[in-house]
Amino acid sequence: MKKLSTFKSLLFCGLIALTSLYSCQKSGVTANNTKTTDVTAAMAASQAIQLSSATTGSSSTSLVGVTTDAIFALHAYPPGDKKDSVTFASLPAAIGTYLTANYAGYTFQKAFKLSTQAGVADGYVVVILFNGKPVAIKFDAAGAFVTELEQCEGHDLGGGPGWHPGGRFDDRDGAHRDTVAISALPAAVKTLFATSYPTDTLLHAALNMDGSYSVISANKGLFVTNVSATGTLINRIQVYPHPNNRTAVVASALLPAITTYLTTTFPGYVFDKAFAEKANTTVLGYDVFITVNGTRHAVEFDATGKFVRNIVIR
Repeated sequence: MKKLSTFKSLLFCGLIALTSLYSCQKSGVTANNTKTTDVTAAMAASQAIQLSSATTGSSSTSLVGVTTDAIFALHAYPPGDKKDSVTFASLPAAIGTYLTANYAGYTFQKAFKLSTQAGVADGYVVVILFNGKPVAIKFDAAGAFVTELEQCEGHDLGGGPGWHPGGRFDDRDGAHRDTVAISALPAAVKTLFATSYPTDTLLHAALNMDGSYSVISANKGLFVTNVSATGTLINRIQVYPHPNNRTAVVASALLPAITTYLTTTFPGYVFDKAFAEKANTTVLGYDVFITVNGTRHAVEFDATGKFVRNIVIR
């Protein structure tokens, strides 16, 4: 009886240990024995393409053929489409023109030509590095911009919200942990403004992945100034050129046309800040600041919510 009791105790302890091991695994992380076919199926289900290998400086759980912190672009192609790797030189000239105009200093990584099952050209997906961050952009068959694709880590491939707490894209929870109070900016950043732009009114600041700061300010127009933590100017971008009055606009108060455009063109975007540009009380347009997969954009709309232009700011 004593041996049977000991056996039961050992069995019970083993079950507890097994349960604890399971409960300590991160949600959405697949075990190391994942089959290649499972990974391929997850990618196919999300029409995903892999953008990069494991993120520098982060831990990863290895899968067969992929790591859980590799980065993927979702819904890169319609179901049934064929994607073929192509060189930059074979892309329509309009794509190169768009990239140069919007992502100054980018580095080309790879590109895919999309075709329907009938062999009809269906567009392109181009992957670049911009300020050290992967960006995947979809173009139509003529090379016109269509959308900047939503990204996720391997942890979140194949289901769920597309992000997990503590991950690269956890700003999608809307908590705005990257927002920095103007009073909390490093002294070196404040000194730069006091010295170089003393008449600026600082409106909003955010901390970037690389430790730099993006500061929105007004000075006879609207600007974004990107500054390192040590106070070195990275660049200064004019978002709106006119010295109008402006009021802050919360995300829920944006015109439906604006929200629809952002959701369609920048899936997975995170709202950061918005302003209505006014002449007295008449609204002339809107400037909406968003984060898309870690890249910051300022998107301009007219008074009716019609898209005007997109400015990649960091």
